[in-house]
Amino acid sequence: MSGPPPARRERAHAQAPVTTTPPLLPAAPVPVSRLLPRVALGAAPVWVSALPPRGSLCGGDAEASSDDGEEDGEEEPSLLRRAREERQELEDDALLRASDEFDREVTEAQDFSSLELKPDHEARPVWVAGDGRIFLETFSPLYKQAYDFLVAISEPQSRPDVVHEYCLSKPALQSAVSVGLDGDSIVSVLSRLCKTALPPIVAAYIRKHTRTFGKAKIILFRGKHYIQTFEESVARRFLNDPIIGPARVMPTPGGDAADKSAGGAGGAKPPNGAAGGGSGAGMLGDANTGGPTWNVEGDGVTLAGGDDAVSDAAMMRSMTAALDEGTTDAGDLGGGANGDDAAGSAQKTFSFEVRSDAVEAIKQHCQKDLNYPLMEEYDFRADERNASIDMDLKPIARIRPYQEKSLSKMFGNGRARSGIIVLPCGAGKSLVGVTAACTVKKPTLCLCTSSVSVEQWRYQFALWSTLPKEKIGRFTAVGGAAGSGGGGKKDAPSFVGDVTVTTYHMLGNQNKRSAASMPVLEAMKNKEWGLMLLDEVHVVPANIFRKVLMSVNAHCKLGLTATLLREDNKIGDLVYLIGPKLYEANWLDLQRSGYLATVQCAEVWCPMTAEFFREYLSGTPGARKLLYAMNPNKVRACEFLVRFHEARKDKVIIFSDTLFALDEYARLLKRPFIRGDTPQAERLRILHLFQHTPMVNTILLSKVGDTSIDIPEANVLIQVSSHYGSRRQEAQRLGRILRPKPRAGQNFNAFFYSLVSTDTSEMFYAAKRQKFLTDQGYAFKVITHLEGLDASKDLCYSTREQQLELLASVLAADASAASATDALDEAVDVGERASVTRNKASMAALSGGAGREYAEFVRRGGSSAVANAMAKKVATRVSGVDVDAVMGRGVVRHSLFRKRLGK
Repeated sequence: MSGPPPARRERAHAQAPVTTTPPLLPAAPVPVSRLLPRVALGAAPVWVSALPPRGSLCGGDAEASSDDGEEDGEEEPSLLRRAREERQELEDDALLRASDEFDREVTEAQDFSSLELKPDHEARPVWVAGDGRIFLETFSPLYKQAYDFLVAISEPQSRPDVVHEYCLSKPALQSAVSVGLDGDSIVSVLSRLCKTALPPIVAAYIRKHTRTFGKAKIILFRGKHYIQTFEESVARRFLNDPIIGPARVMPTPGGDAADKSAGGAGGAKPPNGAAGGGSGAGMLGDANTGGPTWNVEGDGVTLAGGDDAVSDAAMMRSMTAALDEGTTDAGDLGGGANGDDAAGSAQKTFSFEVRSDAVEAIKQHCQKDLNYPLMEEYDFRADERNASIDMDLKPIARIRPYQEKSLSKMFGNGRARSGIIVLPCGAGKSLVGVTAACTVKKPTLCLCTSSVSVEQWRYQFALWSTLPKEKIGRFTAVGGAAGSGGGGKKDAPSFVGDVTVTTYHMLGNQNKRSAASMPVLEAMKNKEWGLMLLDEVHVVPANIFRKVLMSVNAHCKLGLTATLLREDNKIGDLVYLIGPKLYEANWLDLQRSGYLATVQCAEVWCPMTAEFFREYLSGTPGARKLLYAMNPNKVRACEFLVRFHEARKDKVIIFSDTLFALDEYARLLKRPFIRGDTPQAERLRILHLFQHTPMVNTILLSKVGDTSIDIPEANVLIQVSSHYGSRRQEAQRLGRILRPKPRAGQNFNAFFYSLVSTDTSEMFYAAKRQKFLTDQGYAFKVITHLEGLDASKDLCYSTREQQLELLASVLAADASAASATDALDEAVDVGERASVTRNKASMAALSGGAGREYAEFVRRGGSSAVANAMAKKVATRVSGVDVDAVMGRGVVRHSLFRKRLGK
């Protein structure tokens, strides 16, 4: 089993620690106050202040220079520093080229016994392997501080109770730089946390992928996009690039004067160099004369509803004070000052305008090819072009610590960073979005996945903010121009407000719009939004949705999701579409703190009946999916669990992806259901009865309930049909019951059942679906038999005759019913889309003029010989009908039009 070596393998204390490469060039001693000038990690620098001080460590720490703070005013010469950095860069590149550790996939157990432990390894909570994997001991006193640091620089892979596993990656390191860290700081702190000497290749990998991030940014000004950078060499490289260069918009004569006539501070002037930027492609203007330039230091931002300002500079000062009491292991790997005097006031900014339609391609090219990711930041306090909104949090709003921590990563440098915040379902993502909007106080656009979530977001804005509800706009297609789903009434038309909530489909749909929708759509596309909130941001990489980002102008984008994963490997596109991941919370930590419900997850095995299994073995893929979804033993288990939990006064949700199964379960259980074509008014009525009355204790949902539906009262979930092996869907469905529900004397107050037909492909899909949740620390209990199920004689399909009737109805279902799911959600999911074919035919052919006839097919979706044979066999077995006497070519004919079969 791969992982860190056990403690019994520790080396003798007398053994000398591993030595590393000596300093590349002689440099003057650097005081600790300048050693890590940008190590602030948002609002919680405790992960450094709580590290073991120098006096408590031995080994590599003891070798650090003892006179770090003696020459506080001495600085390293810039030329010497630049030469050292260039030589370090060459050595890092050579080391990475000579090794394939980071490219090799771990497929077998690895031996880490060769790693030499530091003598005081017990005080350090982290193991670092040479392939970039990091292991964190959760029982360490420094767990919380180390977790905040690791989740900022790496991707969580598995987070069970005892040991967490993380992996260094390029996007994660760029995210770390976006929240105030730099390469040398990451290396030194990671070395300080590590139980062994940090592998040199890991340090080289970190420095390589943090070296260029933050050197360029893209901003929106008056509906135009500009690329800005501090370094002229970077600007020239962009302009000479074959993709970025042709996308540049050349300045027009007199354009600079026209722009300057607007006057004002901050956002009132265009970026210098955007217009009239000198002669030649590389001659860009000096931005010191004004305009929305890049403020490096930042003044800090007070979050809405908060008292203390969130500032990277403030966190830097507190960290420096903590480091003055000790030191780090920076000397172990030649680390030192980053040498970036970014706080200097003589910085120059070079900028130029690019075409808006090429922004996505440019961001992708800079991210993947040039290794110069473009940051997006919004100086909303200096923006005088967009009027501020009188909006703040109500006194009843209480931000939880992890919510404040996530927002501090967004506003830590005095501006609003574009990025993604990952919080579990039920952890309050809506309040995070509302707080961000109240902090920016600029026009806000909120994008959701369904019309139900639109109304829920409008409710959340009205609940937590002081903005009147009549100023919270909506844009939906429900009820014509009606936005609130009044059954088609025109009393709630769509409109654009200070805060507007709509769906991805409404902005991404390219079809012709109604006369009532066009003005609203044009107003949204022409408006310059300060903040764009993207709920369930994992859907954005879909082709139909990523166009939305280019059709709407927004200064800052904040993505919210609980499951930052997709099955099509497009999740990495979010780095350049939205921004880096700013924060990710640990599910089990929030559960232990009482912010999430304690869930018991169970996989219930339901044996296939002999008749169903016989047809399953010879059926088509679509028929197989329907057969294991409608397995009589699964139906009986579902009914048994519903009765059991309704007797306990629980609120139960039943999920089914297959619409045929959804309708059948709803009919058998006599419970209401919601699917894609359910009217909006009917949806809201069912949800209201389920949440607030004892009349409805069980509802059935299709894929429309996977995301963006807030049902805090639900505490039991039963899954009978799913979308193959989608890990995202499994986690999203679990999130429907994660709202905290305190019940005295109970260890578990929420229950998640996944009903699986044994000996079918559903068992393989179930194992794959559970991987994400098991990586979050959840454990699935396998139930092979439900106690009391056999004693319940009044359950449906208890007799063989009833089971055969069910089998006949399943086989008689057409092929489209076997695989039908809500088309609305297929675009949202990462799986396969519903297949649609269009046949060219004349009106005469459609009306029977081509010699065709109308007939009632047993399987209306196809004429497969195997399907017809199965239908004939079951019909004969169940009803005793002579099928050969009434069937021809799989067609059942009306007696008035039946032809002689020629027998």
